[in-house]
Amino acid sequence: MIHFLYLIAFAVFVGVGFAVFSRGTVRDRVIYGLKSFGQFVVVSLVLAWVFYFIPW
Repeated sequence: MIHFLYLIAFAVFVGVGFAVFSRGTVRDRVIYGLKSFGQFVVVSLVLAWVFYFIPW
């Protein structure tokens, strides 16, 4: 569970950073930050699910 919280915290910080340094209106920045947050979380969960089935 703690790894998931770290993932969410990292995605929040990166999403906010991307939104702050992007160009456009405030609305565009908020949408971009939310999209990048969602993409980080979804891609990480999909990769974790794929790696679960790989025998190391």
